[in-house]
Amino acid sequence: MQIPPGFRVVSDPSGFDLAVAAMVRGVPAGTVASYGRIAAWLGRPAAARAVGGVLARAGGDMPAHRVVTATGRLAPGWQREQAELLRSEGVRVWRGHVAEPIPWWTGPAA
Repeated sequence: MQIPPGFRVVSDPSGFDLAVAAMVRGVPAGTVASYGRIAAWLGRPAAARAVGGVLARAGGDMPAHRVVTATGRLAPGWQREQAELLRSEGVRVWRGHVAEPIPWWTGPAA
């Protein structure tokens, strides 16, 4: 199994890890997706926290900053950096949340 760019090698990534990486890399600049939506698109609707775990282990070239909570809240622990990255892509952020109207990604092409 080839490890995709953006993963720190702690152990071999699972199929779920690789699927999350591929999905997150598909989120276009200027839009955001929620942990829960990504999990649902991958066929695991109850795995929102697992998506967050995968992103927490991911390396620097993963656009994890484009993933937020279902209410648009930024991820705890790196809100300032996440906000700066989102703003650099034209996403409006205010007080730790993506500002309304939230530019949700509509998902992978069917």
